Amino acid sequence: MSAADQEQAVNRVVHTDELTAQDRAAAILVHVFGQQIEGVVGLTWNDVDVTEDLVAVRIGAVEIVLPDPLDEPWRELAATPGNDLTAAHPNSNWVFRGYSPGRHIDPGHLRTRLRGVFGTRAARLGTLHELTRLAPVAIIAEALGYSPATIERHAVDSAAAYARYVVAVRDT
Repeated sequence: MSAADQEQAVNRVVHTDELTAQDRAAAILVHVFGQQIEGVVGLTWNDVDVTEDLVAVRIGAVEIVLPDPLDEPWRELAATPGNDLTAAHPNSNWVFRGYSPGRHIDPGHLRTRLRGVFGTRAARLGTLHELTRLAPVAIIAEALGYSPATIERHAVDSAAAYARYVVAVRDT
């Protein structure tokens, strides 16, 4: 996805009534933080901290604090997680609860639900493409839970030049 298409998709995800809070929260992780659907659906509430002041999600080695308005679907999801009024999910710790007892949502099902807004693969790759232009491989890899080799491949593919980053940091 181009940067303009990415911005349009983020705005659509953040400021829409066409998606549930669950879908919006998942879309933010895929589209803003380049996460794979398989990793997103495996999140538990142990990976998410929702307080009055902040919402933080651990997707890599660090917790990422979500700024407003990215935190809104997460607050709504914490208040009403969905699928909690059935015998299938008594006291479930899954953030993205599925329809089968004790299971998270199926990655393919979530991918299909998000397809109306954006293709998850295109969005994720576009995000990684843009991020590799902004920061070094090691920082991106650690923050987003990717291996440095994977992020390095994205950096090479996007023709990111780290020399520009180093010069920019020195000049500030």
